[in-house]
Amino acid sequence: MIGITRSFFVVCLLAFSMAVGAQSTEEIKQLAEQGDALGQAKLASLYLLGRNEIEVDNKMAAKWMAKAAKQGLVEAQVVLAAMYDRGIGMKGDRKKATEWYEKAERNRTSTGILPLDPEPSASTSSATSALKMGLI
Repeated sequence: MIGITRSFFVVCLLAFSMAVGAQSTEEIKQLAEQGDALGQAKLASLYLLGRNEIEVDNKMAAKWMAKAAKQGLVEAQVVLAAMYDRGIGMKGDRKKATEWYEKAERNRTSTGILPLDPEPSASTSSATSALKMGLI
């Protein structure tokens, strides 16, 4: 599960950062400040990765990812859970990490997104699942 979670975390960050391409940092900041969940997740990924003239700032990344996750963006919920799990930008908290992973799973089910944890016998990798989800 940890390997799948780590892979999904990276895939989500890459997806958010690739989605930034056509937007300026100012446009993303404006969307985020207006409450747009995807804009908030994109801004968080910029802070996590240090892209588009934004310095790495894990605390700011955690702040913006939490805002996106609270609005129900499944990918943001998974990334936020991983941030709690690893103590990235905040104090590590396994209980909160588990809560966010569970919220993501419930939301994934209600939105029809493919499972994060494929059956052990399935040959589907997390990257294949991400492709099917349209993240990459």
